[in-house]
Amino acid sequence: MSKDAWCSGRDVSTGSAIAKLGDISLVKNEDMRWSTTEDVDEFLAAAGEFLRSRAAEHMIILTVAETLRTRGRDPYGADTPRFGWWGTADVGAAFLRTPPHPVLLERASVAAAAALAQTLVRLDPAVPAVNATPEAAEAFARDWCRRTGAAVEVGRRTRLYRLGDLDTPSVPGAARPAAPADRDLLIDWYEGFGRDIGEDMVHVRDWVDAGIAAGELTLWEVDGLPVSMAAVTGPVAGVFKVAPVYTPPQRRRHGYGGAVTAAVSRAALDAGATDVVLYTDLANPTSNSVYQRLGYRPVHDRVVLSLVPARRAIP
Repeated sequence: MSKDAWCSGRDVSTGSAIAKLGDISLVKNEDMRWSTTEDVDEFLAAAGEFLRSRAAEHMIILTVAETLRTRGRDPYGADTPRFGWWGTADVGAAFLRTPPHPVLLERASVAAAAALAQTLVRLDPAVPAVNATPEAAEAFARDWCRRTGAAVEVGRRTRLYRLGDLDTPSVPGAARPAAPADRDLLIDWYEGFGRDIGEDMVHVRDWVDAGIAAGELTLWEVDGLPVSMAAVTGPVAGVFKVAPVYTPPQRRRHGYGGAVTAAVSRAALDAGATDVVLYTDLANPTSNSVYQRLGYRPVHDRVVLSLVPARRAIP
């Protein structure tokens, strides 16, 4: 897509139908503005109640914030994370960014998303992308484009699912907790998952070690051979999140990914989960179909819009 289409407000290929923004980001109400911080505790004190009020929908940002709170500032990268919330008396949206990853934006109106672009273009001009609902992502990207001359590319589209009634499939094999002896295999599979979704997995060894130690990683075995894996984290505000789920290419189309997902979903329910959620890549119809057969139901969609810096003029 062209930069001009985004800046003029003509492109609606994300699926949203918002009008041309103009200067919508110039919000005059002082009660409706973005506050930002590099302190995760300050962020959770300000926005935690808002995020927990619909915890299943906000599970990504809640999980990332909780990981940063418990494991320090660099599980997702070496640079300092940034957090923010929209509004003063009543919080109406929230974001976080863990460089080098995209901005994660939750429940933002078109005006709030555009105002965030205005805020971050000064504070964090290296933002590579925004991850939000289609309408909010498009509003952010339009304003960013207008202010910086960047082009915008539509990246990964995802869908949030919430577990309804779990339907466990009949698949050969059995689930077992991952053990330290599985470390090398899991590192390889985490990296394979990253390649599949087009993302660089940061600190993979640390994630695997922490997952094994916490009992968050489960393998599906057939005749004593691991064929698939799933992780489940939580609870955060009563919600457990399933991710990642990975089956190596040579083991796919046997139902192993669905089986291990059902196993960790059951474990979460047995642990008292109020909700169990997961995200899927909308470009993968197989996984979307599998999870719906297990009992997962769609909640909302998100899109990642990449912000491609304008090329510098050549003298």
